[in-house]
Amino acid sequence: MKSLFILAACIVTTCLGVTARDVNNIKPRIIVSTDIGGTDPDDNQSMTHFLMYNSQFDIEGIISSASYGPGSKEEILRMIDIYEADYEKLKKHDKDLLTPQELRKLCKQGRHGLASYKGYDDKTEGSECIVECARRSSDRPLWILVWGTLEDVAQALHDAPDIKDNIRVYWIGGPNKKWGVNSYAYIAENFPDLWFIENNAAYRGFISDNNVHDKYNTGYYDAAIKGAGQLGKDFKNYYKGIVKMGDTPSLLYMMDGDPNNPFKECWGGSFENIYESPRTVFNHIPTVKDTVAVYSVMELMFKGPVLDASEKGKKYFTMRVDKQDWDGVYLGDGTYAVRYSPKAPAVLTFTTQSNIKELNGLSGTFVVSGAWPGKPTKLGYKLGDHWYSDKQAPELFDGPWQGVKTVSKWRNEVLDDWAERWEWLSE
Repeated sequence: MKSLFILAACIVTTCLGVTARDVNNIKPRIIVSTDIGGTDPDDNQSMTHFLMYNSQFDIEGIISSASYGPGSKEEILRMIDIYEADYEKLKKHDKDLLTPQELRKLCKQGRHGLASYKGYDDKTEGSECIVECARRSSDRPLWILVWGTLEDVAQALHDAPDIKDNIRVYWIGGPNKKWGVNSYAYIAENFPDLWFIENNAAYRGFISDNNVHDKYNTGYYDAAIKGAGQLGKDFKNYYKGIVKMGDTPSLLYMMDGDPNNPFKECWGGSFENIYESPRTVFNHIPTVKDTVAVYSVMELMFKGPVLDASEKGKKYFTMRVDKQDWDGVYLGDGTYAVRYSPKAPAVLTFTTQSNIKELNGLSGTFVVSGAWPGKPTKLGYKLGDHWYSDKQAPELFDGPWQGVKTVSKWRNEVLDDWAERWEWLSE
């Protein structure tokens, strides 16, 4: 009976995350790009998980890409300091965990602030790290797991387009796409053949349901984390310990054992090809008769005075939509433009402010549909064979969120696995 149990356990665990990769004994090469310390502390929660499982990866860089908000490399280093306090206990059970000093050497500072309309600006320590690592000789691709915007990835591709075939990107999009729409547009337009997973909604399957009071949702902290070392103590500082690790599916996907197959079911979700990223250009003021797909790229073009060519790319107006402001720039020939990517289905109204009278006080409304990528668009970005995104099957939605159940179906198993590591710190 015992031998049968062991056999059954092996069959089950090879379908899950951690043990499947151990069979092949091949660690994926990864760089993590995070906006930790910015406006959403979920990155701190995901960083805690990452540090506790760092032996699962061949880590080549940890980049602070705080394109929106005050985050910096120092926040990553602060998290490593907390990890250091628990390192000896963790290492008793996982001898392959990196030392705190090894982790600190991997930390790099990426871009502060969002990229300009063209999608890139100046190289950073983070973008140079991507280029350097991508150019290393290896029979394994370099995976870049992006928890924020794509600014440093776009900069690296601009500076070193030869790295395109050496890298693969798993991006937590959605709201990050809204903030980093310019860098996304640059990549989609200029590198459509990039190997790219665009997770706009499925990641939500790893966010706790605040209305469910069990050990996997609002009760997880008390059931698994409370009293577990300094990492456990610190975890309480983020959402009062309620798990909202929207970036963690990128790590779980790499822990599965076969990240080169985005179609299979695994802890980090499963995906399908998309061959167009929708893009709509408005040369008129949109109304409720105008509909764009959720997560799509919108460009609003306005006419104004013709300025000197040296003014191209400079900010001349602000568009306010959904209580947030977006920079509009001069493109030349009297044309001014702003990009936007809606993060959720809605009916949205925008207004503009400018010192240029033709651009001041404009207002319009548009409808955001719930389907991604939705219907083909005349000016959409045509993508290659290795661009993947959330599955569209209706039964995989959770409310308005597409593909969520490809992640949420594994959530309890992942949290049970993590609870075992928290127990190491409670001994």
